[in-house]
Amino acid sequence: MKSLQELAAIREKMKDKVSLREGVNDIRVVVGMATCGISAGARPVLNTLVEEVAKEGLSGAVTVTQTGCIGICQFEPVVEVFQGGKEKITYVKMTPVKAKRVVAEHLKGGKPVEEYTIGNVKA
Repeated sequence: MKSLQELAAIREKMKDKVSLREGVNDIRVVVGMATCGISAGARPVLNTLVEEVAKEGLSGAVTVTQTGCIGICQFEPVVEVFQGGKEKITYVKMTPVKAKRVVAEHLKGGKPVEEYTIGNVKA
């Protein structure tokens, strides 16, 4: 059993990650985490997005969260980016490496990574 001090330290450590996933920021990144997404590798993609957003200091502007089946299982792992006043961007067949690039170029730089979007990837 852990001591109260250990539990408090764990709580503080996880606080930023939880707020990052429950926030209401201008940019919302949603990862499909139904069975189809998880079996295709969505969990490492979600973890990479959370870590990279925090590492790049974007926690105040970007919320990373998960949802159920997005309905395009053949393209999993799927990541959708919603931003106020802009059209939704859907990234498909994501990997942790691709997720890092999306954070750097799209979420931080403002330019979507066109080659990973649903219109540019074959099923």
